Amino acid sequence: MSFASFQNDTRERLEQHLQALLRNSTSTRLAEAMRYSLLDGGKRLRPLLVRAAADSMGVSTNQWLYPAAALEMMHVYSLIHDDLPAMDDDDLRRGKATNHRAFDEATAILAGDALQSLAYEHLSQTPELGCNARLSMIRLLAEKAGHAGMVGGQMLDLQAEGRQLGLDELEAIHRLKTGALIEAALHLGALCTNTDLPEATLDTLTTYGQALGLAFQITDDILDVTIDTATLGKPQGSDAALNKATYVQLLGLGGARHEAQMQIDAAHQALDRLGGVAPEASLRQLATYVLTRDH
Repeated sequence: MSFASFQNDTRERLEQHLQALLRNSTSTRLAEAMRYSLLDGGKRLRPLLVRAAADSMGVSTNQWLYPAAALEMMHVYSLIHDDLPAMDDDDLRRGKATNHRAFDEATAILAGDALQSLAYEHLSQTPELGCNARLSMIRLLAEKAGHAGMVGGQMLDLQAEGRQLGLDELEAIHRLKTGALIEAALHLGALCTNTDLPEATLDTLTTYGQALGLAFQITDDILDVTIDTATLGKPQGSDAALNKATYVQLLGLGGARHEAQMQIDAAHQALDRLGGVAPEASLRQLATYVLTRDH
């Protein structure tokens, strides 16, 4: 399967899975708000990583769909809340009005809350996995999404607004805010094996995920100043408007591009140590995709 086919097939299966999951939801305003943000596409990078990691571990079933859907719900909840007036106060997300603009602030908060709890519920229902594997998935997602992961990174990001940061501080923010769920995607995919994996394998996936997460954020910072709003799907220059420290601000455009490439090289090197079935096929191509995307 070519990488383009892998992307399209994964996204199509995920969309069908998410649509079926929410099909039986009541037609309340809350359910409409959940569908509005969850079913509007996006890059679906984290689900792609879940499937790629599962593939690299030799998983040949569709077990990746449940953790992929759960992780995407967690990610979308974070986007809804991140866009709120109390946070980044954004009006545009993925090319359309943010959830609190399309509905209202209270509904957006509740839609995010509902997606977060649904993520855990759905993950607990992953078929053909033993209780230990499902429990490990739930614990992993809670850790990577909570105060020691994504939410902790969001707090650091808010506290950093208007401050001059060093590279170490900026990296610490994004290892949590962006990188934590990317690491979660890889480990969730690996857990689809339903077996205890060697620590060396998990450490390698973590190294790959950390490098990929930083490359993703650096590329985001580059796109924020080089790509127009219509292509980005969100306002160009939004980081500068919030007076946020970015890799472009600290390293310059050329320096940021060099650093992103260095992180992708580190991700590729990590894959050289991954003893799976065919890690080259999708994980390596996903690393290249992160660097070359235009939105």
